[in-house]
Amino acid sequence: VAASALPALVAAQAPSGDAILARVDANIGSDNKVTLARMVVEGRGVTRTVESRSWIRGMNESFTEYLAPPRDRGTKMLKLGDQLWTYFPESDRTIRISGHMLRQSVMGSDLSYEDLMEDPRLGVLYAATIVGEESHRDRPCWVLELAAKEPGIAYQSRRMWVDKARDVALREDRFAKGGKLLKTTDVLAVERIGRRWVAKTVVVKDVLKSGQGTRFELESIEFDAAIPEHVFSKAMLRR
Repeated sequence: VAASALPALVAAQAPSGDAILARVDANIGSDNKVTLARMVVEGRGVTRTVESRSWIRGMNESFTEYLAPPRDRGTKMLKLGDQLWTYFPESDRTIRISGHMLRQSVMGSDLSYEDLMEDPRLGVLYAATIVGEESHRDRPCWVLELAAKEPGIAYQSRRMWVDKARDVALREDRFAKGGKLLKTTDVLAVERIGRRWVAKTVVVKDVLKSGQGTRFELESIEFDAAIPEHVFSKAMLRR
């Protein structure tokens, strides 16, 4: 092959940004899933550990029950579409959260209600473009720029480092509409579960907050789980 033809040949062999994003979605996506997770919140001289179990169906339905610490045990969250209800056992009250309130911090962490409760297909929300190739933690990655297809999305753009061999995002920078950096994520551990590569430990940092960030640890995940219909009902909040 003539040297002058190499750049065009390489470009022709490279997948498109949207194709890479589709592989990321296919790797982690599932109609239903059940997760057991831990959040380690690094605050001002104080570290809190929060454990939870979540049942997730599609992109718009999820139910989460908090297991620890003792003061948060029994707190439950139900998300249906863009509505979210939180039940607090100590007061026996249910509060509805909607709209921009979904972007508030959960239990003092660096994650919002949207971050925790959503299971989005990124290819539905964003158009992706390859802007480079870099290594992250010694893994060759595609660097993608994601642009939101619709207004109103919490992160209007993202920069994502996708492991070329494992189709898992190893790092992200998430931006507001005006280009201001809002959050960063950094994957510290990846594990193979069946045919998938799953991020097991992720550090999330809200750059607008002080502190060292929140470490999200995925204890277990069951893909394509059989979840009873009643799980996604308001009646479950008080059970």
